[in-house]
Amino acid sequence: MSDAKPIDLRALIRDIPDFPKPGILFRDVAPLLGNGPGFRACIRQLCERLAPLRPQVIAGIESRGFIFGAAVAAELGIGFVPIRKPGKLPWKTRKESYALEYGTDAIEVHEDAVVPGTRVALVDDLLATGGTAGAAIKLLQVLGADVVAAAFVIELAFLQGRARLGSVPCQVLIAYE
Repeated sequence: MSDAKPIDLRALIRDIPDFPKPGILFRDVAPLLGNGPGFRACIRQLCERLAPLRPQVIAGIESRGFIFGAAVAAELGIGFVPIRKPGKLPWKTRKESYALEYGTDAIEVHEDAVVPGTRVALVDDLLATGGTAGAAIKLLQVLGADVVAAAFVIELAFLQGRARLGSVPCQVLIAYE
């Protein structure tokens, strides 16, 4: 397998113009997810970047962060914490609101998802403006987590979302400038 040609993950991202509204170029990960060798390569690359940081748990943001984060957690042999939209978790939760272009949104996590001092890596498919990821980091930190990294398959770097992650190191596989 070491002689195998590296997989170009960027080639497995589909561009969809004017979605979800005119003027937006949507970066679709569905072809990557549907390509077994590509998906495996993606998960392995995320694991290679996160393993040296010794996370004890992976947190993933609904919904595509569940796909990537759960696969990374399974590969690393550690637990997974779902971060969801309000009203989706059945136990006592903590909520963090964040600003959108027009209005606000929020995410929640079970209040017992991590114990203070737990080393957590946040995983999601996309870093755009950083609002959701920044809120997820704050939410985990309120629970006492040590957020050791935030990892993304794709970053829309021109939106400067890293600025909303605070001092948490950011790992990205594919950046669009």
